Amino acid sequence: MDITGSPTTEARADADHATSPGREWAWKLRVLAIVVVFAIIAIARSRQVDIPFRDPHGKLFSSKILSTAEVLLLFVVIDIAVRWFRGRGQGRSLWQTARTRWTPYRVVMIVAALLAYQVVYLCYRNLKSWDVFRTPQDDLLLKWDKWLFFGHSPAVLLHDLLGQDVAARLLTSWYEAFSTLVTIALVAALAFTPTVRSAYVFVVSAMWAWILGVGSYYLIPSLGPFWSAPGEFSGLTRTSIQHTQANYVLQRANLLAEPHVHQHFAQISAFASLHCALTFLIFLAARYYGLRRLSWAVGVFLVGTLVATVYLGWHFAVDDVAGLAIAWISFQLGKLTVLGSWRSQRDPSVTP
Repeated sequence: MDITGSPTTEARADADHATSPGREWAWKLRVLAIVVVFAIIAIARSRQVDIPFRDPHGKLFSSKILSTAEVLLLFVVIDIAVRWFRGRGQGRSLWQTARTRWTPYRVVMIVAALLAYQVVYLCYRNLKSWDVFRTPQDDLLLKWDKWLFFGHSPAVLLHDLLGQDVAARLLTSWYEAFSTLVTIALVAALAFTPTVRSAYVFVVSAMWAWILGVGSYYLIPSLGPFWSAPGEFSGLTRTSIQHTQANYVLQRANLLAEPHVHQHFAQISAFASLHCALTFLIFLAARYYGLRRLSWAVGVFLVGTLVATVYLGWHFAVDDVAGLAIAWISFQLGKLTVLGSWRSQRDPSVTP
């Protein structure tokens, strides 16, 4: 399907097979249940550690949802303009194209998807912060890495192979592009996919990735190789990464020392790598939506991310493997939640 133009034959064929109202409500209730249950888990953990939900500077919810909505609005304008330009031979005006594409139902459902995603993300970030009260198990992950690489550190091997100056600068920029990539992918799915239900496949898959990801943090609490094996990274050219890592360690120490200070909020966890998980998830979604060229571009970005996470000391190699597994499972769960089957390759939605 062409997510920047009119629905393809496949999408129109799907629209010809109307699903019953009961089935339409069923998948929406499943999505709502995921959000509600995860929020309840987060609330329970909040009471357990006796720390309320926090949204430092609005970066997790209030400001973030506004900035994401601004990008979404821009993409909606692009979507309408492209669809009008491609269908201008049919005599439709720009306004008619907008009304046909962006019906009240679609607008409400897309806004609901954005809100649901941000609620899950807020819960994820707070649960991640509260993970600092568990004892790190970095020694275990260090042993697994050494076993996988026959007694060698994968980070040191990468430093020897790529050097510690130019590669450090390049991979720093590569690693820090992650949040922009995720925002663009989320908004593109909401704005450009032919149907509401197809948009939800990616959004719900991403929600599952955050949920399973924070579960992995609690399964094996860890801080990362830069903290547990600092000597391996002492030769790297200093970039913004070292400042961020030091800041994250300080945040953790402050939260442990004074958990009830409102400004104290932790952001550090290693296992599994959700940089790798979300990037691989975007690759899987691009393939699912039929965007082969885009998928190859994301595949290249994924390879660089896998290298960057280990090279810069953010993650153990096993964290990356776990991240890839989380992405695959999350995408299957996303399809199962929205389409009713993880084997489904088509969107049965009838509502544009």
